[in-house]
Amino acid sequence: MKKLIIAGFLTSLCACAATENSDETPKASMAPEQVTLGDMSNSDATKKLYEALIQKNYLAKMAGSDRVAVLFDDNQFLLEPSINPNGIDRILMNRFYAVHPKLVGSKDLLVLIGTLNHKLNFAKFTLRENGAVIQVQGAATFVDTIELEEIRRFMLWTDEGLRQVGHSLPKGAEKMIKPIPVMQGA
Repeated sequence: MKKLIIAGFLTSLCACAATENSDETPKASMAPEQVTLGDMSNSDATKKLYEALIQKNYLAKMAGSDRVAVLFDDNQFLLEPSINPNGIDRILMNRFYAVHPKLVGSKDLLVLIGTLNHKLNFAKFTLRENGAVIQVQGAATFVDTIELEEIRRFMLWTDEGLRQVGHSLPKGAEKMIKPIPVMQGA
């Protein structure tokens, strides 16, 4: 009987020794707080930015090899990394507005764009497509790594600046200048 108890005890010890003893618990995939884009091509940086935004639960879509379209607060931005291997990197943030054909090429529109560029510092306003499109562009600058919170705050700042511009325009201007969607189906 003693032999049987000793054999059972040895078997139990061997079984315990064979069991994996791991303190590691499975970790959930956490959304990144920052993204490192330095020393990449613009297209690789765009892919990495897109993946980080998706992990952070942004509604985002690739809009070409070097641009990401993002839905933010019911508005759409086009983000475009511009990586400079010898200096400061940027993410260009664009919004586009269609101009009513009655305003295309008008002196009033040129004066408006000039005034906005002269008085405001949150973005640069440019006419494109022979005056049929207004491009609003800002840039978040960084060296190699940028916080996703910084991108969010920059979009929020730009969004608020454009909201204030909208309030200062004459009544009915919202019918003459409309946002152009950069994400299909959003």
